[in-house]
Amino acid sequence: MRYYELAIIGLYLENLIFHSALEIKPLTQVIIDLKRKKNLKAIVIQECEKPQFQTQDIKEVLPYSLSSFQFELASFISYYYATKLSFVLGFFECSKNYENHSVEILNKPYLNDKQENALNFIKNHQSSLLFADTGSGKTEIYISLIKEYLEKGKQVLLLMPEISLTPQMQKRLEKYFKGYFFLWHSKISKKKKQEYLSTLEENQSLLVAGARSALFLPFRNLGLIIVDEEHDNSYKASNKPYINARDLALFIGAKQNIKIVLGSATPSLVSFYKQKSFRLKGTFFESKKHFIFDENELSITPILLEELKKTLNHQKQAIIFLPTRANFRQIICRNCGNTIKCPFCSIAMSLHKNKNLLKCHYCNFAKPIDQTCPSCDALMLEAKKMGTAELCELLLGYFPYANIKRFDSDEVSTLKKLNTILKEFNEKQIDILVGTSMLAKGHDYHSVDLSVILGLDEYLYRPNYKAAEETLSLAMQVAGRAGRKGEARVLLQTKNRDFFEKYIQDYDAFLKDELSFRKDLYPPFKRLLRIVIEDNDLLSASKLCENLALKIKEISKIELIGYGSCGIEMINSKYRFYILLRSNSYKTLIAIQNYMLDFKNVSSDIDPIDFS
Repeated sequence: MRYYELAIIGLYLENLIFHSALEIKPLTQVIIDLKRKKNLKAIVIQECEKPQFQTQDIKEVLPYSLSSFQFELASFISYYYATKLSFVLGFFECSKNYENHSVEILNKPYLNDKQENALNFIKNHQSSLLFADTGSGKTEIYISLIKEYLEKGKQVLLLMPEISLTPQMQKRLEKYFKGYFFLWHSKISKKKKQEYLSTLEENQSLLVAGARSALFLPFRNLGLIIVDEEHDNSYKASNKPYINARDLALFIGAKQNIKIVLGSATPSLVSFYKQKSFRLKGTFFESKKHFIFDENELSITPILLEELKKTLNHQKQAIIFLPTRANFRQIICRNCGNTIKCPFCSIAMSLHKNKNLLKCHYCNFAKPIDQTCPSCDALMLEAKKMGTAELCELLLGYFPYANIKRFDSDEVSTLKKLNTILKEFNEKQIDILVGTSMLAKGHDYHSVDLSVILGLDEYLYRPNYKAAEETLSLAMQVAGRAGRKGEARVLLQTKNRDFFEKYIQDYDAFLKDELSFRKDLYPPFKRLLRIVIEDNDLLSASKLCENLALKIKEISKIELIGYGSCGIEMINSKYRFYILLRSNSYKTLIAIQNYMLDFKNVSSDIDPIDFS
């Protein structure tokens, strides 16, 4: 009889020992029973000695396994993000063993001298950053590099931050690699995923383009990972384990000698500081932008209306960015000044007039719109902080002849709707597109001569060390959607003109100044760990937060930045408290993460980006 250490896929358990009469290779997938749970899948970690206790039999050995790439990546996630290996393996796909063969790619994009220099720079570095202006042609550089790897029989992974980017990228990839790639993201059906995995095993697909989850596919000969829009926060998971796909790509690339390319027009400060970079300036086509500053608070102003009128009169198109979806983020009583808050979260509810609802965008609780103030029973309620739906309604009042559409997560709920709106816009069936950050996600708009940026001032002063970086990046990404060919205007409504005027056309200067600001305080110079305590009982959560903070304060190599109530004090009926730590040593922070596993209702996030 042989004994094996197994990780039960998807369960939050330590590895367990089972037995079998068969010789089973490490990383093989097997079937086991565990108490009342039948036919669970598990991964063989290693063969081991017979234990002192009685073991159960492995029911079945499957013809599937993890690749060494996957196991090394899963093991690192388990270690760095302080979670069980078995739980982490629930994100990975197994496959049959297979080999790759080279393919011939006939098409090749044209590269100018600057692009050729960028390509050669990338080839000479194991990992690098392509710092390329919007419209400078970085996608053509990606495609040229991908072509070389596919012709060597190597697999390639092209990561994108969100599925909203996949339709456009799909068209570009089909032009060069039709039949050799597939798209992978959470909206794909289970049946389709199995079909795609089969093409991977049968060497029909060497290229995978997809969102964060594509990193967990069973690659066995991966030679290149491209992380497009590497600055995007979508690469960071918002639930456990709080992984960052960009950082994982860099780790696994260094470990298994896989070439890593990070690309962005507005790179994160961390990547800019840590990676060797190639600066690709200018645009592939002639483009000139004029910046107009509207120094007002969020509103429909004469300047905004005049610029929109110009665009419509010239039969051009406009995009308008607004960070808030729905009609209004909150409604406020004119009598007592209170907002209508979610009963389960300490956050104001958003107004959705078309559904006659108030909705919480954190726990999704919804209720009919209050006719009177819940606090003082006054009749008059005044809406505040306009959202995309309300802006569309108001603009139709000014331009009834224009076709105005929304482009946010409320309106674009499926991939089909996304494709439809992008197609209609590029065919000039839509005159003005009003949306949230989805507008900025790398889409090519062919006839946009006006980009409007509204409501960014509150982003700039968030209690987040990355507030300036993220706000400027977003503004530049939206601005970059206009004038891909020819002249264009960018209207920025802001009370912070000095900041935007200084940096919106000079991200290089911003990076230099921001590095100086963060020195000895924040990443990339320091590591951060955020601990969050959540409990239905306010007193219990508060006491635990204070006790843990006092204990941690005594640990050497750790700096306690602060602790107390979270910015959003309650979500889903749970009171929330935080502890924020700073250190030079990631190992010390990992040790604290592991210590926190002993406490119920406590979670920890290393390298956090969300501080709410």
